[in-house]
Amino acid sequence: MSAAPTAFDLAMFDLDGTLVATAGEIGDAVNDTLLRFELPLVSATQVERWIGHGTRELLIQAVASASDTLAEVVRHSSSLSLIETEFDRHYQRRCGTRSQIYPQVRETLQALRERGVKLAVVTNKESRYTATVLDTHGLAPLFHFVVSGDSLPTKKPDPAGIQRCLAQFGAAPERALFVGDSSIDVATARNAGVRVWALPYGYNRGEPITACNPDRVIPDLSSLLT
Repeated sequence: MSAAPTAFDLAMFDLDGTLVATAGEIGDAVNDTLLRFELPLVSATQVERWIGHGTRELLIQAVASASDTLAEVVRHSSSLSLIETEFDRHYQRRCGTRSQIYPQVRETLQALRERGVKLAVVTNKESRYTATVLDTHGLAPLFHFVVSGDSLPTKKPDPAGIQRCLAQFGAAPERALFVGDSSIDVATARNAGVRVWALPYGYNRGEPITACNPDRVIPDLSSLLT
């Protein structure tokens, strides 16, 4: 008996908080970095609320919080590049040590591929970290295309990443779906004119995902198969 057809030809996914729970090891790397500069540590809850805009912005928020400094001051600080270099060293070492794939992710991606659906990741995470996370958890072979935070001149919520995926596969917006966990993801999909389904367990700055008004809130990725 053949699988039921899907209502989309292209499914695109955010990474952190959608496919993989990464906040723990990101927080470890952030605190490793803060220790190096003799700054107070930040909490896991704080890190979760800063995830979504890419590593540079996350570090700006972390350093600003730890040093009781305005984020704009940190953003224009001459030491920011040194802090980024230090974080890079720690995060590459930490990647895969505490992150976990969310339930039903691997099984759903495999089933969608078998149905002929094209799969892509669209994340604000830099490509070197995206590759490490996907490779560590054996997810890289399941995706046909990946757009990272440094793949294009702009990041989410700019729709360029989704538009790049649509062009890559010649997919019509009405036959595409974006799945994420935050207001950034919902806004990105809206800006690109594609449907957006959201998961309630990711990193949405402590706000309920329903407040973002996605087209649908799903308990886990297996909903894509029904």
